Amino acid sequence: MDTLLTGLAIGESPRWHQSRLWFAHWGTQEIMAVDLDGKAQVMGRVPSAGTFSIDWLPDGTLLLVQAAEAKLLRQTPAGTFAVHCDLSPLSDRSWNELTVDGRGNIYLNSLCFRFGQDEFRPGIVALLTPDGTLRQVAEGIAFPNGMVITPDNSTLIVAESFAGQLTGFDIQPDGSLASRRTWADFGGPGRAGDGICLDADGAVWCTGLQDDKRLCMRVREGGEVLEQIETELFGFACMLGGEDGKTLFICEADWRGRDTMDAVIAERGGRVTTLRAPSAHAGYP
Repeated sequence: MDTLLTGLAIGESPRWHQSRLWFAHWGTQEIMAVDLDGKAQVMGRVPSAGTFSIDWLPDGTLLLVQAAEAKLLRQTPAGTFAVHCDLSPLSDRSWNELTVDGRGNIYLNSLCFRFGQDEFRPGIVALLTPDGTLRQVAEGIAFPNGMVITPDNSTLIVAESFAGQLTGFDIQPDGSLASRRTWADFGGPGRAGDGICLDADGAVWCTGLQDDKRLCMRVREGGEVLEQIETELFGFACMLGGEDGKTLFICEADWRGRDTMDAVIAERGGRVTTLRAPSAHAGYP
């Protein structure tokens, strides 16, 4: 593994976009991008009080989900942010990830509880269609985290962090989700399932924990682990990109629990590491 960028608080929601890795820089409220030479640039500042995630519409519009404010924002041509959709009618707290498919459908998920403050509640997946209709399309998700959609827009896979599994759904013509199934089981609650990405062989890279080891794993449907990399720090999320799509980027930070998040952010020990992957990026994001 190589280190691409250091001095970060917590990097999350990595996306390969316009020949650079973009990510949400938690604790600084910055959107950052870094090229393959390690040259980083602040691309925007986020009007949010806490965590957030990013993705793009097919027309290139940057979207940002505010976790605490329960709003989806879009970046205007002037570089400012405007409300794209109020998410609070479905959940008024802890929105987490978003993924935009090839048709412009926006899938978002919410924990439905404040991590580290409230008792656990099952989360949801929501759909915002291009005509502006917002509706819930899945429930009972045990801490929903990263999501990917296959290149043909037919399958959505979501990481259930508290269940220790990846869960798959068939995407219907209207964007609804059906045929819920366990896509990969990592063997129990908390054992894996944070940020994920998809490759051209249909395998998923997933960050998480296994027996106190900090890992990034490549797994196929059914649960077979094809690759397993132990990381020094906790991997919050991963993304494939680079010139040929075969560079795996891992956003790492010294996570020690929700109560120490402020300390982790202040220490600036986070980083982006890279390694070569056997198969190129595929699907969304």
